[in-house]
Amino acid sequence: MQAEDARYLKRQYKGRSLDVHPTEKALVVHYEVEATILGENGDPMLGERKECQKIIRLKSLNFNTDIASLARKVVEECRLISPSRLPEVEQLLFYLQNRKKPAENKEKKQIKPRDLNPFEGMELDEEANINSIDEYVEFLYEEIPEKIRGATLILHLARNPDNLEELLQNEIALGALARVLREDWKQSVDLATTIIYIFFCFSSFSQFHGLITHYKIGALCMNLIEHELKRYDLWQDELQKKKVADILSVCNLKKDYEKALKKYHGLLAKQEQLLRVAMYLLLNLSEDTRTELKMRNKNIVHLLVKTLDRDCEELLVLVVSFLKKLSIFLENKNDMAETDTVEKLAKLVPCEHEDLLNVTLRLLLNLSFDTVLRSKMVQVGLLPKLASLLGDEAQRQIAMCILYHISMDDRFKSMFAYTDCIPQVMKMLFDCGEERIDAELISFCINLAANKRNAQIMCEGNGLKMLMKRALKLKDPLMMKMIRNISQHDGASKNLFIDYVGDLAAQIGQKEEEEFVIECLGTLSNLTIPDLDWELVLKEYNLVPYLKDHLKPGCAEDDLILEVVIMIGTVSMDDSCAIMLAKSGIIPALIELLNAQQEDDEFVCQIVYVFYQMVFHQATRDVIIKETQAPAYLIDLMHDKNAEIRKVCDNTLDIIAEYDVEWGKKIQSEKFRWHNSQWLEMVENREMDEAEPFMYGDDGEPFLQNGDILERPDLFYSADGIIPADGAISPEFFTDYQNGDLLGPQGFHSSSLTDAYGQTGVTPARPTTAYGFRPDEQFYYGYTASR
Repeated sequence: MQAEDARYLKRQYKGRSLDVHPTEKALVVHYEVEATILGENGDPMLGERKECQKIIRLKSLNFNTDIASLARKVVEECRLISPSRLPEVEQLLFYLQNRKKPAENKEKKQIKPRDLNPFEGMELDEEANINSIDEYVEFLYEEIPEKIRGATLILHLARNPDNLEELLQNEIALGALARVLREDWKQSVDLATTIIYIFFCFSSFSQFHGLITHYKIGALCMNLIEHELKRYDLWQDELQKKKVADILSVCNLKKDYEKALKKYHGLLAKQEQLLRVAMYLLLNLSEDTRTELKMRNKNIVHLLVKTLDRDCEELLVLVVSFLKKLSIFLENKNDMAETDTVEKLAKLVPCEHEDLLNVTLRLLLNLSFDTVLRSKMVQVGLLPKLASLLGDEAQRQIAMCILYHISMDDRFKSMFAYTDCIPQVMKMLFDCGEERIDAELISFCINLAANKRNAQIMCEGNGLKMLMKRALKLKDPLMMKMIRNISQHDGASKNLFIDYVGDLAAQIGQKEEEEFVIECLGTLSNLTIPDLDWELVLKEYNLVPYLKDHLKPGCAEDDLILEVVIMIGTVSMDDSCAIMLAKSGIIPALIELLNAQQEDDEFVCQIVYVFYQMVFHQATRDVIIKETQAPAYLIDLMHDKNAEIRKVCDNTLDIIAEYDVEWGKKIQSEKFRWHNSQWLEMVENREMDEAEPFMYGDDGEPFLQNGDILERPDLFYSADGIIPADGAISPEFFTDYQNGDLLGPQGFHSSSLTDAYGQTGVTPARPTTAYGFRPDEQFYYGYTASR
């Protein structure tokens, strides 16, 4: 073809396959380009095909993205994708949306056999050959140098996985290696390291673990590690003595110390190689939990923790990884708690070795589920160190999880205020924009907000404004829960909420999600601010019908109903609001709810608290006392097993008794019955016994049954027992009692009577009502108030 004949170039594009990018949020479109050179007459003169790919990056893709809309946009803008492949594009986008981020998916770097690089002593001047294995085995029967040479040659073979099957068949070679290790490991560190390395190559594959167990290599490694750690302690002691002598310049021993230090570093390097390969072999074997249990019985945890004092980062990565694997079992975790594990790990945080830092944090995370170990973490100063790691994107997630566990304990919440933790997490919250916040982050913030000082720091500047803006815009219930925790603290932070009362009240309606409404109601309920005009809020946002409708049992989830009750208790502090609520018929609705939820202490306590607030106001007090049976319910709950309920009931009844004489007598009567129930029961039984004609025998003597009460002189009416020396109670009291007056002539409180009689009431299983009925009897008012 002549160049001048070519006139046109024609290209055709043909889409082939679609895929997702392995690391980025992107689609990869594979297509084919067919280029054809046309002649002057349009005839094809030369053609060529080439496979290409196009990457469509989707930077805006997040958890809140509308996948269907994005898929249509991708298909419209990329001509290489046929419209018929829209469902396939949607599926790929959905996968990308839910795929974990690389940072989340990034586990600690697993140490693999290739990571154990050849160390000093493995160098050879010849290449190992699998066909010469018998010759190498012969070396194992010679002196130590020849044994090291033979073992090193076999190791070079074992490092190639293709040779392991053939080595496995050579029982003579494996048996000779095991024997030499068992007999000579104390004589040569290089020899022991090389042979253990050979078995380590086998341990990297589960199918060969039986071989290692057969030759008892694991038990031998345990003994070897224990022995080497003892040697290390001896080296340390000797070196310390020479260092002291050097400092004191005794006998001019400076050169001796320098020589000893150089020798020490040489021995330490070889020992750490041996410990590393032995521990790695044990880590591989611990894949079987039964083998791991045997290691635990031989104090593997204590040996590993003792090794944490070393400075070799590669060895520490292995040791901490091993401890992390062991820590998932309770027994191993308890062993770590008995040692100084947390204290030693704290020295590694932070460190420049990224893998070591990462695996250390993961071990600390496992240990942080234990309350005692969490306390130790705070004691050794880990809190500010972990807070500083929030700025490290690679370690942020794990550090935050540990801090979240620490923040669960109320003792430590206040300590976060003295670190730079709160400003960092607030920045992380605002950086999320409209994306969904990580569960760990928002949960951590919710815990922090439960502390007053932390909440004040969160509100500094425009903190509260930004939080409210985001929560209201995205209808985020977890963010609103954080705001609710902030609102519970008295002081300047609570007063900031006055500007947002209207925004919060506007969220309370039938159309909003229930979880979000619950948090909004809870936040409003916390705003006990004197300057807040609750009447105006209730009228402007028409909240009274909503509150009344949501007091009906079963109309909504219990959590929402409870928040409505708490909200009513808060607004009832305002006189005009209490009157508005009383006129709307909320009090009978509360009594009905009390009947339905009488087994739930939280419901009962909050409803009684509403009554307590309402009896402060004249208008609502008259409604409660004269138009409802709320006082009778309160009398029944006066002796509830829950101390908080008893306390609120007593305070409410005291107010009712002060303003209503008739209810005051009933309340005093019930209190008398309660405090003197045993004495009253004895008196009633005695009256019945006297009226019974068959209680005496033929000789006129009374029967003595059940330790006859007549033989108890302490219950007779005598000056020693009943009437005090000062004559505070006259004998006429008993006549009054027989006539039906339950109070003494002086109107003494029941507690005075209890002291006078020297009797203590026995608490019955369930209290009687104000009218003396038991819960299983027919009530006058036809309701069941006992809990």
